[in-house]
Amino acid sequence: MLKARRWLIALVLAFLLVIWLARSPAFALGVGIFAVAILASIMLHEIGHFATAKAFGVKATQFFVGFGPTIWSRQRGETEYGVKAFPVGGFVRITGMTNLEEVDPADESRSLRAKPAWQRVIVLSAGSFMHFVIAFVLLWVLAVGIGTATAPTSTVVTVVTCVPANAQAACAPGQKPQSPAQAAGMRTGDKIISVSGVRVRSYSKLVKQIRTQPPGVPVPVTVLRAGRQFTLTVHLARPRWDVKNGKRVSFLGVAQPPVYVTAGPIAAVGQAGQLFGTIASESVTGLARIPCALPVLFSKNRSSSPCGQISSVVGAASATGQVVASGVNWRDTVTRVIGIVIAVNIFVGIFNLLPLLPLDGGHIAIVLYERLRAAVARRRGRPDPGLVDIGKLIPVSVGVFGLLVFLGLLLIAADIVNPLSLTQ
Repeated sequence: MLKARRWLIALVLAFLLVIWLARSPAFALGVGIFAVAILASIMLHEIGHFATAKAFGVKATQFFVGFGPTIWSRQRGETEYGVKAFPVGGFVRITGMTNLEEVDPADESRSLRAKPAWQRVIVLSAGSFMHFVIAFVLLWVLAVGIGTATAPTSTVVTVVTCVPANAQAACAPGQKPQSPAQAAGMRTGDKIISVSGVRVRSYSKLVKQIRTQPPGVPVPVTVLRAGRQFTLTVHLARPRWDVKNGKRVSFLGVAQPPVYVTAGPIAAVGQAGQLFGTIASESVTGLARIPCALPVLFSKNRSSSPCGQISSVVGAASATGQVVASGVNWRDTVTRVIGIVIAVNIFVGIFNLLPLLPLDGGHIAIVLYERLRAAVARRRGRPDPGLVDIGKLIPVSVGVFGLLVFLGLLLIAADIVNPLSLTQ
């Protein structure tokens, strides 16, 4: 009966997933790619905890992907490996994580709490470390295999057909409003010579000059087409928000595919490190923006607010589906999809290290506090006070857990009923 109930839960979840993915096969493919990538990241996170615990002789009794009812499991030695019904996380059950856990006296020497502080910190931080390794390796692979996108030098442009939601978005077929470039009669293949009387000799200078112009005001744009030079009058638009630069900008409606430059294996290490630092900084900024994101999650101007860009794993999956469904060139698609996976891994790695129970960072903070308390006691000629009484912190842990669940569900609800779209 229990097994039938588990399969029923799985079938209901699968049915709901099929309904959501029915938007298009390409969208479904993108969501599937994201789901596989995140499940792989979760497994590697848990492998980090598991491998370091085993390396230090700590007993681990369970290694599971997912939560809820067990779908499949198998005992190998002292560890049970398995998969549970809800693939939204995973866990390793390590013996003696805290002093609240009852441990067989025969296993006490193999409990995590019996190990030196430095070993406990390594085991506890290994999950986040694996997320950082995943992100760094993917950044390195992008630099070596696909290349880093650089701004094109030519001012020969492709005309964008619409005014998108933000400066990095794509246009859906037949999307309105019409872009200023198309409305003014500009064509793909035109070479832009000057904007508002200022000559532009590279694409980056073209973009810079466009963004200095006020939207809505007639702007003369000189173009070269089939050997003939003439001037068009353009009324620049303004997307709701430029996510990359964090401000509103004027918009003409022209584009050029970026030029991809690959790096050697050694140079790619430096590039990966630099990009890793940039994304990590953006992740910290995203964490700081969570309080200001809450009031705009369900508002119409969510996409136009920098705080509104905060999203859940559902939003990240939807963004991946939209990227795959957008029909852009394969290099850009692969780069953007992998970029989403990288950003999620770095964010999760940093978030998990926050000094809050029940996160790994909370347990690390307790270990560090224990060692600080022991050092103070030693200087005073007193014995080591030992482990912190976790029982006194249970109310705090439960409160933090409840808050995290509430925020997570709120973000998921917003991503379902008021999703961020790359094409609107």
